[in-house]
Amino acid sequence: MFDHDRPTEHEGSSGTGRLLTGVAWAVLLSGLWLWGQDLTDIRQGTAGPTTGDVAAVGRPPGAELPPAAKPLGDALPQRIDIPQLAVQAPVVARPLDAQGAIDPPPFDQPGVVGWYGSGVRPGAAGTALLVGHVDTETRPAVFYKLSTLGPGRVIRVIRDDGKVAEFTVDDVRVLSRDHFDAQQAYGTRKSGRAELRLITCGGTFDRADGSYTANVVVSAYLTGTGL
Repeated sequence: MFDHDRPTEHEGSSGTGRLLTGVAWAVLLSGLWLWGQDLTDIRQGTAGPTTGDVAAVGRPPGAELPPAAKPLGDALPQRIDIPQLAVQAPVVARPLDAQGAIDPPPFDQPGVVGWYGSGVRPGAAGTALLVGHVDTETRPAVFYKLSTLGPGRVIRVIRDDGKVAEFTVDDVRVLSRDHFDAQQAYGTRKSGRAELRLITCGGTFDRADGSYTANVVVSAYLTGTGL
């Protein structure tokens, strides 16, 4: 478990500017075993935004998105590029910790994104899971503005086979920690697609237990490849 949060100077992001704790990660991944079973019956309703998040409104009605591309073969992720957020970050494989939650990158590496290394590889069929911190004690971290990422935006994952998996954001949701829905977070939205989830802390900071009240979940799917 991580230390309890302490005040930081950052306010007004996808959280309230507090250091992410192990409590939040444990709740976030409490349904990891469901995600691993490739759930496909995902409800299309939108989880309501939590106070403190500036986006997370799901997919706007009538939004036109490109068709899905054929999944790629297995290859390890090396970097992630999110042009809208000016994010270019290395991706490292992370295991589960002793409590059964994914072990995120260390807090002294706030610009690094963690990939659940025992799960689906980005670009392959199924749902690949990437996690990152929202901030540190002194500055924003890699997913500080994740909740502002809108449907239709592009996420690129550079792989070790020389290919770039290009994903299009489908929707952005805020899932309450108290009523966490593993299907919404981890389930494959459409069978046979290559999908991606970017997840970080969201909602407000709960001083009583030293953690955030929700998680921001960005869902995207493979729409193209580059070299």
